Amino acid sequence: MEKRIESYRDLKVWQSAMVLAEDCYRLTKGFPKEEIYGMTSQVRRSAVSIAANIAEGYGRENRGSFVQFLRMAQGSLKELETHILLACRVGLLQRDNEIELLLRCEEIGK
Repeated sequence: MEKRIESYRDLKVWQSAMVLAEDCYRLTKGFPKEEIYGMTSQVRRSAVSIAANIAEGYGRENRGSFVQFLRMAQGSLKELETHILLACRVGLLQRDNEIELLLRCEEIGK
């Protein structure tokens, strides 16, 4: 028997998005200090936005609004993927980290 969803915090997609955001924060700690207002900020902002949009949409208590916010979360997810790809291309992120993050992004996007 599945657990009843009483809050956005019960949504598996929100939980996964939160873990992804935590991991993005950890990985960007290793970015150069001159990237604090550049790539570090962009990766963190887009990662946080995924979970935040899911939560906000759920809180609207309206299916149409929830779907719209899920679309925004999907947009933030694609933005994060782009930042991850670029971070690897310019040498800020190791290839194995890129692959792991992109796989998790794909799973959340489904």
